[in-house]
Amino acid sequence: MKKIFLVLLMLLNLQAKSFFSNDDQKEASKYLMAVKDLIVAAQKTRGATYSYANGNENAMMLVYMFRDDMNSAIRTMESLPLSKNPIIGARTTTISSAFVKLNSKALKMKPNEAFDAYTENIAQTLLLAQSVSQIGSEKMSPFGKKVTSIMMETILPLSEWMGQLRAIGSAACAKGGATKKDKIKMQILMSKIAKLDQELQIKMSSAIKDNPSNFSPDVKERLANAHKAISHYLSITKKEVMKDKTNYNPDDYFALATDTIDSVIALFDIGHAAINEDAKGWF
Repeated sequence: MKKIFLVLLMLLNLQAKSFFSNDDQKEASKYLMAVKDLIVAAQKTRGATYSYANGNENAMMLVYMFRDDMNSAIRTMESLPLSKNPIIGARTTTISSAFVKLNSKALKMKPNEAFDAYTENIAQTLLLAQSVSQIGSEKMSPFGKKVTSIMMETILPLSEWMGQLRAIGSAACAKGGATKKDKIKMQILMSKIAKLDQELQIKMSSAIKDNPSNFSPDVKERLANAHKAISHYLSITKKEVMKDKTNYNPDDYFALATDTIDSVIALFDIGHAAINEDAKGWF
């Protein structure tokens, strides 16, 4: 009777775990983490550069610190097995070269030109993330594919819209007010952020419901906290920053935005851990 119970227990959990361990799934998830780290570091570099170019001299030290984080992420990407894939390897080399070139001249460029150049390079990195999601997840379990899709197609784009808002908002604070163009850009970004936040809540809740054992015990709380942080971030932006004149400290706004983005990126890390848990399998 005991043996029958154990067999039934295993069968009930087959949806949550692969029957055999999946080393390919683990390797893909490692690469996804490195791509995420590059995107986050590039977003911070863009924001600090734009803030500095608009008069916030305190941002200079952050620029160089975030550039170091970018270089570290690129080195990690290049060291992983998935970089040997012809498509991924070629795109990584192109993106790496573009960021190195941009970093060498960004502080001498006009603020908007530097912002646009970083945004274009980040967009290319997001396309790389899409390639990793498609190629790297070929041998993943259905659960791994579902969570990878959330990480790459919802969480990373959400962090990018928030990163752009952080850069424009902190620059507005540094200038002492938002221009009409700034306000339009911020309003568009806020709408995109609110929409993707709702999408994240729905998709992540579905993944948790289907495979709760793969996630950390506090995942629902972390998901709710991310939503609260985003709502607060958008509220502060609307009430304190989208104004002709503002006294809001640019460093405080940058920190608020970064903390909010970190709460979303934490869900990326939770997804990564869940994929690794699923990849353990039964044998």
